[in-house]
Amino acid sequence: MKTLLILRHAKSSWNDPALSDHERPLNSRGRHDAPRMGQLLRQTALLPDLILCSTALRARETVKAIIDSSGFQGDVLDSSDFYLAEPDTWIDSLCQIDDIYCRVMIVGHNPGLESLLQQLTSQSENVPTATLACIELPIGSWQELSQQTNGTLAHLWRPKEL
Repeated sequence: MKTLLILRHAKSSWNDPALSDHERPLNSRGRHDAPRMGQLLRQTALLPDLILCSTALRARETVKAIIDSSGFQGDVLDSSDFYLAEPDTWIDSLCQIDDIYCRVMIVGHNPGLESLLQQLTSQSENVPTATLACIELPIGSWQELSQQTNGTLAHLWRPKEL
């Protein structure tokens, strides 16, 4: 069995209209919520083996806060393909992951992450910023992952509910 952790980036700032969407940083709420999710990963023993991350600044800052607060020491792979990625992009990328990684976390954006969660679990969930979902996948190899994979939503943590 493989485990997929889906994390939407923490809340970003809209204060500087001159910045492109890709370069928006976290705002104060985001800088507060992201470390809380890292602590949650550590406390629940759900630290990933690998993190795949959008190259958007808000996503990279979220991952840095996760790493700093959780003690994560695995690999992080950033890709511009994950910026505003749709479910097919995530699934195609996950299918390329080496099977030494049992638990992978993806960090990206809506609406793609909500759509991916629904596609893999048949559950429609609201995924606000800094929300973490844990999906158990009935596959032995990442290469088996497909649009038809029927995973189980084991946990869903929203920052406001912690």
